[in-house]
Amino acid sequence: MDKTGQCLCGAVRFTIRDLNPEFGTCHCKMCQRWAGSALLGLTVPADTIRFEGEENIKRYQSSDWAERAWCGKRGSGLWYQVTAEGPYHGYYHMPIGLLDDTSGLINAREIYTDAKPDAFDLAGERERLDTAATLALFGVAE
Repeated sequence: MDKTGQCLCGAVRFTIRDLNPEFGTCHCKMCQRWAGSALLGLTVPADTIRFEGEENIKRYQSSDWAERAWCGKRGSGLWYQVTAEGPYHGYYHMPIGLLDDTSGLINAREIYTDAKPDAFDLAGERERLDTAATLALFGVAE
């Protein structure tokens, strides 16, 4: 499935080819601060996405193994990208709310579940990983 999306003001637009409809929910404290809640994020291989308005993208190395990016005009969060070598190197993890059409998406995994606020329980069955299992998934040492 192909999807299009944009930041809040439209200065950054993108097209994703052959999007996997499964997304994940990240409960880490950094995502809570960045997104204001859990990050509901798509995993997008770098070779399947095309950006317009790249001159408006700002980046920040938010950890030893990943960066975050946002629209430099109005501040919308755009992605979390793994920069360290490993199975997800270069993959974008993008908020589903950036998509023009979110139909057909499936919440398939929750990560950093041991950092999830007590009152934030999501209904449904899916894979749930604590911090250690999440870091192992991304191939990152604690």
